[in-house]
Amino acid sequence: MRMAKAINGSGVTSAFESSKHLNIILLLAVLLLVLGLLMMTSASVEIANSKYGDPFYHLKRQSIFAGMGVFVLLVTLSVPVRFWQRASWFLLMGSFALLLLVIVPGIGKVVNGSSRWLDLGFFNLQPSELAKIFIVIYLASFLERHLEEVRENWSGFFKPLLVVGAAVVLLHLEPDHGAMVILMLTAFCMIFLAGAKLYRFLLMLSLCVGAVVILAIAKPYVIVRFSSFLNPWAAENVYGGGYQLTQALIAFGRGEWFGVGLGNSIQKLYFLPEAHNDFVLAIIGEELGLVGVAVIVALFCILVLKAFSIGKMAQDKNSIFAAFFAYGLGLLFAGQAMINIGVNIGLLPTKGLTLPFLSYGGASLIVSCFMIALLVRIQYETEHLLDDETCEDI
Repeated sequence: MRMAKAINGSGVTSAFESSKHLNIILLLAVLLLVLGLLMMTSASVEIANSKYGDPFYHLKRQSIFAGMGVFVLLVTLSVPVRFWQRASWFLLMGSFALLLLVIVPGIGKVVNGSSRWLDLGFFNLQPSELAKIFIVIYLASFLERHLEEVRENWSGFFKPLLVVGAAVVLLHLEPDHGAMVILMLTAFCMIFLAGAKLYRFLLMLSLCVGAVVILAIAKPYVIVRFSSFLNPWAAENVYGGGYQLTQALIAFGRGEWFGVGLGNSIQKLYFLPEAHNDFVLAIIGEELGLVGVAVIVALFCILVLKAFSIGKMAQDKNSIFAAFFAYGLGLLFAGQAMINIGVNIGLLPTKGLTLPFLSYGGASLIVSCFMIALLVRIQYETEHLLDDETCEDI
């Protein structure tokens, strides 16, 4: 009875004080947030000054978003994990509604030919950011209810993929291929962690590769982007499709081991587009060098490892929903960070994806704080599980 009250009481203070790994997770989030504010400001100060007449324009807005993110974090900490499980179906429907709404002409905000945002006045909401989390919640709930079917039958393997497939179609219509790839990888990994047969994944992987080839053939700009990625320094690419990548690589090259010093970047002076957004890591590489980039990568690696350790702890205590929920959140962080880093250093074709906590953008920052709070709550409740009876309450 005492333990049930501790879990169901949902006190934010209790969650902060009684989780033995909590300080590490929050410390990682705070470090990434502070570094993000610092480097985003450094990357945007010249552009903000020329465009808005205020060198700290982006810092002021991002600080407000950070405050909103902290508020969302505190509220989310007070919500029991069982709430998300019980609401998983409604959250799934809500994610589809958002993804449909954003592609409706006149409602979705179109930027560079893509309709990915809803204009809320103060900031632009990107529905795919929330949809990814809501679909992860639904998948975690499905895997708990149908774990044996997923492991033994084709039906259990395909059912969750049909849900993901519907979301992928909507993301393709925006188009938002970055979110589409992250969602697919996260879903595949969650199902694999649930114990699905490997040969089924190999078959599905073959189908996905075929679909990507067809997509590339049907969309000429995809071929152009891929060719510019393979040889960005070619004369036809260096000022075209490969321009952002070449400028980012120049930034990394200038930074060498320890960087040119905070605030001393040249590439942010109108050479590198989206320097404070998608390519903030390149500015970090230029100003703080390889050491600075290594610190950022290490922080994300530790965060993902902590998410997986929370999932493993929950799975060991037979709290299946909490386990796959934590795995899914860790995979979302990993996918977002890996793709953004890969794009910045030239390992992946150029794609507009923010780096959590570091890139400029209100929706991304608030959603990242939301995900941290979910991990903290899962961890808090999992550490207070004594037996399987308590698991049923979660």
